[in-house]
Amino acid sequence: MADALVIRNLNKSFGGLRAVQDVSFSIPEGETVALIGPNGAGKTTTFSLITGYHRADTGSVMAFGRELVGLEPQDVCAHGLARTFQVARPFGKMTVLANVMTGAFLRDKKHDVAKRKAREVIDFVGLSAHEHAPARDLTTIDQRRLELARALATQPRILLLDEVMAGLNPSETDQAVALIIRLKQRGLTVVVIEHVMRAIMALARHIVVLDHGQKIAEGNPNDVMTNPEVIRAYLGSNYVHAEASGAGQC
Repeated sequence: MADALVIRNLNKSFGGLRAVQDVSFSIPEGETVALIGPNGAGKTTTFSLITGYHRADTGSVMAFGRELVGLEPQDVCAHGLARTFQVARPFGKMTVLANVMTGAFLRDKKHDVAKRKAREVIDFVGLSAHEHAPARDLTTIDQRRLELARALATQPRILLLDEVMAGLNPSETDQAVALIIRLKQRGLTVVVIEHVMRAIMALARHIVVLDHGQKIAEGNPNDVMTNPEVIRAYLGSNYVHAEASGAGQC
């Protein structure tokens, strides 16, 4: 299977802070890969480097054979990459439909076509009942659904999800996991940043772990979760003990 995304020796500093240090990994097309690590590990900065919101100091980001470093975010999006943000950023006064249409206009300039495609995405994420509601009136989970819908409306081939389950209760988390699984079934390549380990284990066949801007581990979930360095830097011994007792939840 060909790689959809190839990251090589990515570096980014902000003043004296080295936020991302020589990070390399690749993602096969159609796979779901998790990017995990403690707060401040460089995960969101890596997303921003991939999608053009920050420019890498050095290194390479290749998507479907094209170098992305140096491109503006809108050009990266046009190449087939879309992302969500840790904090949902809807246009609060605009309706759900209008918000999603802003994404659909990337590919379809005709108003009626963009509206039809936006409605298809809204239905897919389960927001049809709120189509005409102002985005600011949505619940937390529905704002996250809207964030996802707006990204999907750009018709991406690679979707980067930044903590879409933050603040959700267990039932809502299960709904989010099911939705991401449906995205993979549609053929999307998905990269997900998440702290809910139960969700990560359900979604990802491959995990990349960052700490202090560096990659400290990479591999299948079982190998990563038993890696002593990952346990020390991120999971902690309490997670291991909970897993052994069958009550693992992070």
